[in-house]
Amino acid sequence: MLSLNVFGQNSQLIESPKVDKRVELISIVFRLAGNEEYSAEEIKPYTGKITQHFTPYKNHELIQFARKMRNESSISFDAPMSLAIFLDDNLDPLKELTDNSLDRWKKEDAIEFVKLLKRFYIEADCDSFFNDNQALYDETVSRFTSVYEHLDLNWYTKFYGNEPTEKFKVVIALGNGGSCYGPSIVDPNGHKEVYAVMGVWDMDDQGMPIFDVDTYLSILIHEFNHSFVNPLLEKNKDIFQKNGEKIFEAMKQEMNAQAYGNWETVLNEALVRASVIKYYKDHHADQATIENLYKTELQYGFLWIRELVAELEKYDLNRTAYPTLESYMPKLAEAYHMYADIVGQYDSKRPKVSSIKEFENNDTEVDADIKTITIHFDRPLKGAGYSIHLGTKGKGAFPQIEAINYSIDNESIVMNVQLEPGKEYQFILTGKNFKTPEGFPLKTYEVNFKTKE
Repeated sequence: MLSLNVFGQNSQLIESPKVDKRVELISIVFRLAGNEEYSAEEIKPYTGKITQHFTPYKNHELIQFARKMRNESSISFDAPMSLAIFLDDNLDPLKELTDNSLDRWKKEDAIEFVKLLKRFYIEADCDSFFNDNQALYDETVSRFTSVYEHLDLNWYTKFYGNEPTEKFKVVIALGNGGSCYGPSIVDPNGHKEVYAVMGVWDMDDQGMPIFDVDTYLSILIHEFNHSFVNPLLEKNKDIFQKNGEKIFEAMKQEMNAQAYGNWETVLNEALVRASVIKYYKDHHADQATIENLYKTELQYGFLWIRELVAELEKYDLNRTAYPTLESYMPKLAEAYHMYADIVGQYDSKRPKVSSIKEFENNDTEVDADIKTITIHFDRPLKGAGYSIHLGTKGKGAFPQIEAINYSIDNESIVMNVQLEPGKEYQFILTGKNFKTPEGFPLKTYEVNFKTKE
């Protein structure tokens, strides 16, 4: 457990938390469009009000366009939130939209979306919805304040050795369920604003949001570290690239599953996560908490996390020679030679999917009458438990699985399934339960196929 103290916050660095109507509006739009990640029902009194007010508009031209954007351009997860913070309170872009303004948004699509959004806002009487829920928003902010006040901003200046160059904003997103996002924007004056869009996933007996300080604080600690870490790696990309590419190639599937699509993002995340653990250590968290943090990061594929934290501790013990983490970056880059070897050796010991008996992965002409899907591995597994999960296409693409069994040699699993004709399917095998007898987890494997009409 972290030792929790209350800190006075520097308003020049971080704004007081708020419910942002831009974020709520975009969240509602993609909820109506059917995006699973925006369809959470944890705060039922609020989501029920969304349903009641907005269901008559579920086929509005904007919602149809949002569905198209999801299906054709993968506008999902963080992409809607990146647009939300790009707009002002009148839903006009804060600066000119280009093809490079927003991740995954094409310029013409973003412009069309904004035009339809402004029309939707009027026609769906969004003003009255937000006014009717203002008391809920105010109470939510009040309840979140206890989390915000426990963030020790002074630690960042002390640890990194310099002040952040960015403004940090905390937004509580009532309709986002367990999803949290960290979009950012450079405003027209050249100042960068980094957002922590915090999902809400728990409520009390009265249906009001509640915030576990330990859980939410760890997310805030994480997001604010990005304000310091991202610029450091951006300045030093050349000395990290070779080993970063090696690590990303070995862990590509695990990282892609977390929307980390390149080596730079992975190294940013690794340093942020290691810095979070350093923060907890410096605030006298107990050993069980620290070990749980390590375990979590290892499960996410950051196999070098212990060594990276140890390197940060080495830096912190040598502050006379290295007054800032930026001055230590060449030493950190040297350490990444070892980290790449750790990941490479680990990856070679992991089981991998070698083939699927009934069809090739990504086949679009699969017979819907097949009753089994047989997955072959390149070595025997422990043969205890299964970890088969939804993919990005959601529940609708998950096959109906009636039974799963291991082969006698534990080198295959046989899934008894019921399939429908003319349908896309997707599922993901992970190493949570699929492991070798020695404990090495399966390399994450995504299965996609479509049945014939």
